[in-house]
Amino acid sequence: MDTTAAKRAIYARIRKAQGRSDQVTDDEKRAVQEYLRRHPQGPRPQVGPDLKMHFRQQAERMADTVDEVPGMENVPVAVTGYLDSIGVARRAIAWNTLRELPWPAAGMGVEFRPPVDADRVGITGCFCALAETGTLMLLSGPDTFPSASLLPETHIAIVPASRIVAGMEDAFALAREERGELTRATNFISGPSRTADIEQTIVLGAHGPYRVHVIIVNGR
Repeated sequence: MDTTAAKRAIYARIRKAQGRSDQVTDDEKRAVQEYLRRHPQGPRPQVGPDLKMHFRQQAERMADTVDEVPGMENVPVAVTGYLDSIGVARRAIAWNTLRELPWPAAGMGVEFRPPVDADRVGITGCFCALAETGTLMLLSGPDTFPSASLLPETHIAIVPASRIVAGMEDAFALAREERGELTRATNFISGPSRTADIEQTIVLGAHGPYRVHVIIVNGR
C-alpha cells in the first residue's frame, strides 16, 4: 500500500500548526544543508584506505558469504555457481534494474517482480555499502522493491566496489547528494536475519533471509 499521500497530508498539518507553508521552501532546505555541513561529527572508527577489503571482512563477520567478479556481465554466472554450491534451484526474482544482465546464458531463470511466498531466492542491487559494519543500504522504488531482500530465504546482493563508502555518515551524505531526500523505505542490512530471544541462542532467518550472499563487482 502506498502511503505517500497520507504522509504528505500529515506533514502539511504539522507545518500548518507551526505557521509554515504546506511545502518545504528552498530557504528551509538550504538551512538544513548548512546545519548538516557545520554540525560536528562524533568520533568514528578507522576503516583504513581499502574500503572493499574492510567491507568484505565485516560482511563475513556478520555471517554473509562474499564473492567478487570483474564486471556486471559476470554476475549471472557467479549467482548460478553460488546456488549450485548450496543446492538451491537456479530460479529467482530480482529487481527490475537487473533485467539487462545475461541471465539465460548462465542457465538462470529470473523473474523481475516482487516475491511471493513460494520464491526462495531474491536478487537485488544496493544504493551503497558501508565498510565500517559490512552493511548494505537499500532504497525502495518502483524498480527496487524492498520485499526482494526480505521475503525469500536467500538474498543475493550485488555491490559495485565503487559504491562502498566508509560509514553511515557517508551513506546519508551520498543519499542527500544523489536523491535529495530518502525514499519511502530505507533498509540497512547487516548479515542474515537473526534472533536470540529463545534461551539466548542465535537463530538465523527468524525475521527474514537466513542467507545473505554478496557479490562485489570490481568493474563496470
